Amino acid sequence: MIEAFQIGALILVAVSGTAVVLVRDPLRQAVVVSFYGSLLAGLFFAFQAPDVALSQIAIGSVGVPLMLLMTIAKVRKREAERRRDE
Repeated sequence: MIEAFQIGALILVAVSGTAVVLVRDPLRQAVVVSFYGSLLAGLFFAFQAPDVALSQIAIGSVGVPLMLLMTIAKVRKREAERRRDE
């Protein structure tokens, strides 16, 4: 039963990793990266590494996508200001 859960988690991580690569819009990519981080945390739980899973949740599911969203917002704001100045 545990092996089936681990195999299912591996498949989900592989599919979501592919989805991260295939998504082209940076905003959507940040959301998909967050989902991928959550699935990766589930994979770590399945392989009995809860401390690594908690770190993955904090960094991969929340921290990195939040930084990406803030960066996208800042770049778009600068582009809008630049267009307004021209």
